Amino acid sequence: MRASDGQCWEKSFSITVRKVLSQQKKYMKFILGTKQNMTQIFDEAGIVHPVTVIKTSPNVITQVKNLSKDGYTAVQVGYGARNPKNISKAVKGHVKELGSFAHIKEFRIEGGEYKVGDIIDISTFAAGDGVTVSSISKGKGFQGGVKRYGFKGGPRSHGQKHSEREPGSLGGGGRDGGRVAKGKRMAGRTGGDRITTGGLTIAGINAEAGEIFIRGAVAGRRGTLVEIKG
Repeated sequence: MRASDGQCWEKSFSITVRKVLSQQKKYMKFILGTKQNMTQIFDEAGIVHPVTVIKTSPNVITQVKNLSKDGYTAVQVGYGARNPKNISKAVKGHVKELGSFAHIKEFRIEGGEYKVGDIIDISTFAAGDGVTVSSISKGKGFQGGVKRYGFKGGPRSHGQKHSEREPGSLGGGGRDGGRVAKGKRMAGRTGGDRITTGGLTIAGINAEAGEIFIRGAVAGRRGTLVEIKG
């Protein structure tokens, strides 16, 4: 391959990446928190609402990305605390004297003036705000097709003995060509996926305790890192 071909490919790849980044959804508000538990609260009309409690603390902006230098606009924030001896030198050099963070995440933004060292706290949000929440779901280990994908299972009679939860034929002919096609739904590791849920609403905020009450369920176990965007 000629050098010019390599340069053309690199330029094309760079343009594609910038285009994809520019099409990603941008947010005006954001904060990192930790899932605590679920509970219920009553509104002014006496109606009970199930909510997920998200514990937050001040987030520190560790990096600001702009369109001219990075090809997209975003801010990187640090959240939580970690023993400095457990942080790599690369990360220490990146955050410098801002702190020893347990988590560092990046948010695509639209508008707003931010600089390194700024604090993002719970006052960014208010009750009634619509939010999008991202977190890692509970890991469920290796599971069969019935639990993983909701397979119906085999018949319960007519000579069936131990194959009620077996997946059945996998290869077959036709377009699969007598092989197991890639992406075939089979038994395997379940859970532990990044789940993003939109259309949620903040039911209330306890500023003193640093808690955000989000109406509905949020994926993950207790202690899971939660990204709240609005």
